[in-house]
Amino acid sequence: MGRGSKRTSDAVAETASLDEAAAAAGAGARKGPGGADPLIGDLRRGGLLQLLVLHLVAQGPTYGNQLMERIGRLTAGAVAVNPNTMYPLLRTLEADGCIRGEWEHPERRSRRFYRITEKGERAREDLAEKVEPRLDAIAHGIDLIRAELRDPAPVHHEAPTP
Repeated sequence: MGRGSKRTSDAVAETASLDEAAAAAGAGARKGPGGADPLIGDLRRGGLLQLLVLHLVAQGPTYGNQLMERIGRLTAGAVAVNPNTMYPLLRTLEADGCIRGEWEHPERRSRRFYRITEKGERAREDLAEKVEPRLDAIAHGIDLIRAELRDPAPVHHEAPTP
C-alpha cells in the first residue's frame, strides 16, 4: 500500500462514526411538527403547501402570518410553516401570477394581503387533483393501522419442544 493510501486510511479511522456525524449535523432531529415525517414530507413535495396557500387565499384576502396560523390549525400542527418557507412561497406564487399582493398601507411597509388570480384558481384545481390521491393513500394507510391496532392479533402459543 502506498504512502498516500496509509494517510487516507489513518484519516478515515480518526473521523467520527456515521451516527456521530449525523447527530452533529442534526440529522434525524425534527425540524418542527411533521418535519421528519415521511408522510407529511411526501405531501409537501407533492404540492400540499402551495395548495393550502392557494385554497386559503381563494377564501379572501389574507397575509403571511395569518396563512401560517391557519395552516397550523387546519392540519392540527402536522404541517408547520415558518416565515423562511412561507414568504418565499408567497413571492414565487406572486411572480408566477397565481396570487396578487397589496400592502395594507401602501405608504409604508405593513401587512401584505394576497388575493388569488384566475391563474391561481387553475393552479389550485391542478394541485388538488395531484394531491388528492396522496391524501387518500395516507388516510387509507392510517385506517389500516388503526384497524390493526384495535383488533389484537391472535396469540400464537408455540408447542414445547421435546
